Amino acid sequence: MSGDIEDRPQPLIEHLIELRKRLMWAVGAFFAAFLVCFYFAKQLFNVLVQPFKWAVEWAGLSHRNVELIYTAPQEFFFTQIKVAMFGALVIAFPVIASQIYKFVAPGLYKNERAAFLPFLIASPILFLLGGALVYFFFTPMVMWFFLAMEQGGGEGQVAIQLLPKVSEYLSLIMSLVFAFGLVFQLPVVTTLLARVGFVTSRGLAEKRKYAIVIAFVVAAVLTPPDPVSQIGLALPAILLYEISIYTARLVERRRAAEALATDVASSQESSSETAGPAKG
Repeated sequence: MSGDIEDRPQPLIEHLIELRKRLMWAVGAFFAAFLVCFYFAKQLFNVLVQPFKWAVEWAGLSHRNVELIYTAPQEFFFTQIKVAMFGALVIAFPVIASQIYKFVAPGLYKNERAAFLPFLIASPILFLLGGALVYFFFTPMVMWFFLAMEQGGGEGQVAIQLLPKVSEYLSLIMSLVFAFGLVFQLPVVTTLLARVGFVTSRGLAEKRKYAIVIAFVVAAVLTPPDPVSQIGLALPAILLYEISIYTARLVERRRAAEALATDVASSQESSSETAGPAKG
């Protein structure tokens, strides 16, 4: 079994040197991406405002301009910094994830590396899927819900119009992206837990009713305090939980097949060893 580990045991100082090297690559990639994103921060923010424009069209208010405001002199500057950090994290994530993998891979067996690598690829893909759902559907739906509360004004009414602050709008869309991105990691996490035997498909299925309650509680914590956001996050979470049960079942079937193949090979080897001396 020791031959499966490629690297020799290393003293603590070599591990620290290796850790410093990986951190330098990760931080360097993030800083370089941050500089590029900060240069294009206004353009990136305009991209993030696009769902708000779609919501205005859905609400039948396409005749009016989409406007956001900032009420403190430094507010939009710090908003641009947050936009740059958000974009840098997305762009640099493949480099950061690869550096994490390169640091831990020498301590893993070959079969563990082969099992870990697909999840390293699947995790950012699922995160991007969650972010895409937020950008193209969920944020426009939430903003349409808020726009529906506007009051046009008239006799006995005052005009009430939605004018979001740039910082609050960015916080809304970033919180939604991270919330959905984390929830979309559920199949990855449960599949990993199933591989090491911490959970089973049967156990997950039996706890389905508790998972539904937890999904709505987590949605209430992670999303803005409105029913559209909470239901919009809870329903995908429940669907992903069902997918997790299915993936755990696939892992169990594969483990059973591997165990059966190992037993067959062992029995055949034992039979050949027994038949050899008898023939002599």
